Amino acid sequence: MIRCKGLSAACALGLAVSLPVFATESPEQWYADGQAAIAAAIALKPNTRQAKNVILFVGDGMGISTITATRIFDGQSRGESGEENVLAWEALPFVALSKTYNTNLQTPDSAGTMSAMMTGVKTDHGVLSVDQRVVLGDCASVKGTERITLLEQAETVGMATGVVSTARITHATPAATYAHSAARDWESDSDLPAEAKTQGCKDIARQLVEFNYGDGIEVVLGGGRRNFLPAQTPDPEYGKNLGKRQDGRNLIAEWQRSPSHAFVWNAEQLAKAAANPKVEKLLGLFSPSHMAYEVDRPHEAHPEPTLAAMTRTAIDLLAKREQGFFLMVEGGRIDHAHHENNAARALAEGQAFSQAVAAALQKVDLADTLVIVTADHSHVFTMGGYPARGNPILGFVRPPVEHAGKQGLTLALDKKPYTTLGYLNGPGYSKPEHRGLRSYGQANAGRKLDATVDVEHADFHQEVLIPLASETHGGEDVAIFAGGPWAHLFHRTHEQNYIYHVMYHALGMHERIAKQPKAD
Repeated sequence: MIRCKGLSAACALGLAVSLPVFATESPEQWYADGQAAIAAAIALKPNTRQAKNVILFVGDGMGISTITATRIFDGQSRGESGEENVLAWEALPFVALSKTYNTNLQTPDSAGTMSAMMTGVKTDHGVLSVDQRVVLGDCASVKGTERITLLEQAETVGMATGVVSTARITHATPAATYAHSAARDWESDSDLPAEAKTQGCKDIARQLVEFNYGDGIEVVLGGGRRNFLPAQTPDPEYGKNLGKRQDGRNLIAEWQRSPSHAFVWNAEQLAKAAANPKVEKLLGLFSPSHMAYEVDRPHEAHPEPTLAAMTRTAIDLLAKREQGFFLMVEGGRIDHAHHENNAARALAEGQAFSQAVAAALQKVDLADTLVIVTADHSHVFTMGGYPARGNPILGFVRPPVEHAGKQGLTLALDKKPYTTLGYLNGPGYSKPEHRGLRSYGQANAGRKLDATVDVEHADFHQEVLIPLASETHGGEDVAIFAGGPWAHLFHRTHEQNYIYHVMYHALGMHERIAKQPKAD
């Protein structure tokens, strides 16, 4: 397959794309494949044993269109046409849909959606693991609305727990596993309003370090060092004061209260900690804010680990616990790239997320481990036109070469080419003055795109219909993929909070809690 680049001579001239010849395909093969799939489905038997472990993977913003585009992107990165590719989670046997709306929003945010998955109760947007009676941003309204999370319950019954994300570990999705807050933005004490401080509300980073269920969270890996460090304390990587805390507390130092509690901030340290048998609890904060996008992380020198490496490390540490473990892994930056209308980075993050799922599936046994892969919400991300099979997923739309009279680029009514991928709204794209410039520009009337633009470049921002400062989430259902004990309970369109109830049931959490000694 010829990978057509926007500034190449072929693209500039609008020549037809040379696509792969699918020589092994035939009507007979398609039919045989269908019969084989039916046989495999008939042979599938539900696993009704109690799960020892649960891993919940959340691709933040990974809607159906993102999954499809990532599948093609992943395949094409290996020189395949892409459409026939299978992402790691697509091999799991059970699939359902999740209704993502918040109790007060038709199109949701990550705080309310993740809270639903972690507590079993839907709630408002912008709040963390509290129910819908809370008032957004009102500290006093939190009391009595807190909902215990599955991670907290896992700790109370002696299980090991872990939280992994490429976003700040105090960001909405990871925070909903361990924190309770009237505002997702209260990540550091400097984010708390004066009234909230007076009323005794704790910031999210503090709630993580002061977590008091069971013996505390075992593994926390992600970004967000700034929320754990005082303003006067130099960042370990950059050597300058980047901390946000105004209370003077160094929460990283507080985490290291025991010799068995390790802190790491780069990939090399993570590998050493993972190999150290004395490490019982591990905090890894690999960036002051969010971790780098996958395409921006020079693999030779950059200190940040991959999501797959963090996932492997977390499983290795958590699997030591005889009672089992609960682990949440978030591909957090899929969402961030979509907000920028930057499909190239979004799909690369999705590919890295698939690699993390694959790493987990290599380490666990679905006989005793329930693995769930889903999204908190979607984005207004579209895949359209009529591109030929194997057409570069990030490229211009081109028809199959056999379409007489339709060679070269497919043009819109304004006589300009357009890409397969696009967005309904967001900052959009204005033509850069030179290749590779990231430019949001102003909302200009009319489309500026032409065949000389390298639309496959990582810095290209897809065109949009409605100009906004940031692209918005989408409101449609998202997919749930599952394998392992009780995975067959995912079987139709479910309310998003149902995910918690499946995990709770699969772990036999009711029975585990009942066996705990009663407090005096």
